[in-house]
Amino acid sequence: MTSRPTFRTLFVTATAAIALLVLSACVPNTPASSSRAAAGTKLSVASSTSDCAVSAATAPSGTVTFTITNSTDQATEFYVLADDGLRIVGEVENIAPGAPRTLTVQLAAGTYFTTCKPGMVGDGIGRATFTVTDSGKRIQLAGDEKTQTAAAAANYVAYVKNQVSQLIPATAAFLDAYLAGDTATARTLYPAARAFYERIEPVAESFGDLDPQIDFREADVAEGDQWTGWHRLEKDLWPPDAADNGGATYVALTPAERATFAAKLTTNTQQLADAVNTESYAVSAAAISNGAIGLLDEVANGKITGEEEIWSHTDLWDFQANLEGARVAYEGVRDVVAVKNPKLVTQIDAQFAALEKQLATYGSLSTGFPSYDDLTSTQVRQLADGVNGLSEPLSKLTAALLK
Repeated sequence: MTSRPTFRTLFVTATAAIALLVLSACVPNTPASSSRAAAGTKLSVASSTSDCAVSAATAPSGTVTFTITNSTDQATEFYVLADDGLRIVGEVENIAPGAPRTLTVQLAAGTYFTTCKPGMVGDGIGRATFTVTDSGKRIQLAGDEKTQTAAAAANYVAYVKNQVSQLIPATAAFLDAYLAGDTATARTLYPAARAFYERIEPVAESFGDLDPQIDFREADVAEGDQWTGWHRLEKDLWPPDAADNGGATYVALTPAERATFAAKLTTNTQQLADAVNTESYAVSAAAISNGAIGLLDEVANGKITGEEEIWSHTDLWDFQANLEGARVAYEGVRDVVAVKNPKLVTQIDAQFAALEKQLATYGSLSTGFPSYDDLTSTQVRQLADGVNGLSEPLSKLTAALLK
């Protein structure tokens, strides 16, 4: 978290009318009885407490309709995810026990993932690869531009909710280890849990004081204000030497102080979840593209400089999560922009691929990254060049979208 303007103006809660438009325009979710659904592939999904069983693992490109039956004792969700496992192509929420729901999506040839989420919290169960073969039919965006951007906005809201639903248990697991004094486990869980937050940080910044309370660095806290959140606990887990602490010996938090800060982080994280799960929460297509730009700014202003994770030096984890979040936001509006400015899309695609490949040489969120202070000045400069190479064309995304 670096000192920067908030994205309050980028991610806003829309009026009820706009929210209704966005939610109703989510193209992937239409009744199976429609003529469009009847012309495509029909599959069944059995969502249980232990699995998310799809009746087939493959389908030809075109219209695919999933009918989901919930055999648990609580509401569930069903997702079709893109090949990155993050971007939501289509989803259905609040599938009640014994009340089947349908999801209809237009799928181009490629690899996808299906998963269910009993209780609608966590990372889901039964994730499986779903392969779409080339039927030879041309897949076109449904509806006019207004409909397409509304659908993109609805899918992005679903993505945000999905990330926050995983942030809650990940944060709880981290705090359990921290409060138990299991430093090694807490240090391991710290960057992994933060990834869910870093992917959607501009969203948190739109809710007033939530981001400062959750993610402010010590240097960002105004005199007289209490410093709370992830980085307060980071410093306690990686206590600095006096030379790195203004010349003062660091004093570890007491068990009572640890409990207080952990409870505060839990409360604020739940407030974020509550905010994005209100019926009126929505985003505009421009907010999505600006969010992609903002996440690259996060990398440039905090991760590349090493100022974000000044005690843990886990900046590369944040870098990866910011980049993934930016990619998801960009992909949400990419096809709309491609019609208006195909050259810009080609440039952004190439720069994303180049930076992702460059960062992958250091590791991944699943395998881990080296400590940021182990990188040489040459490596840091090369990463900065990659970020700048992507930031330049990406900064034009919103203008092209609104043209």
